[in-house]
Amino acid sequence: MNSIILQIAARYLKWILIVFAVLALLRGHNHPGGGFIGGLMAGLAIVYRSFAYNAFQIKEELKDRPERYIALGLSVILLSFVPSLIKNATLMTGLWFTIPLPFNEELKLGTPFLFDIGVFFTVIGVTLMFVFSLTQKSQP
Repeated sequence: MNSIILQIAARYLKWILIVFAVLALLRGHNHPGGGFIGGLMAGLAIVYRSFAYNAFQIKEELKDRPERYIALGLSVILLSFVPSLIKNATLMTGLWFTIPLPFNEELKLGTPFLFDIGVFFTVIGVTLMFVFSLTQKSQP
């Protein structure tokens, strides 16, 4: 498509969608669906640019192929299983760790959040692979 208005909107909407994707990921680690919804929003930020410009151009601009996002996501998901295996707990048992921060603050991170990060990257990769495979059929 060759719409200048759509191209300008895509430039700004990309960052807005990325911010909301990260917020959905951060909020969702205590509620269902954070990694999936955030991954869809982040993937759609890139897909929206491919609608405004050219899908082949956006595919070339990406530094990594969608398969790498999927591999990273699945690796992080498998990494989230390790703490429960080390503690001899049931697989996918939620375990939380406290990291001390300056000024008497604490950061509590858990394996469900690590799992959500893996889902986030996997969904980004699957979304990009799906859209790029649709545009591959109509290559000029």
